[in-house]
Amino acid sequence: MRSAEPDLTGAAWFKSSFSEGNNGNCVEVAVVPSGVGVRDSKQHGRGPSLRVPRAEWAAFVRAVRAGEFTAP
Repeated sequence: MRSAEPDLTGAAWFKSSFSEGNNGNCVEVAVVPSGVGVRDSKQHGRGPSLRVPRAEWAAFVRAVRAGEFTAP
């Protein structure tokens, strides 16, 4: 397992329009050639980030849309 942070230099980060009003509890994503980058928006690019392979990101998005992560 690699522990080095992925190189996401120059990535175009964005956050969902649904993120507004969550007291800053948001994530930002960036589509990059090697997958999808994810980071905490409160860190303003100074904190850690991770890269998720595209297939795994697509599965995550499908699960969210299907309501699999809805709080009780």
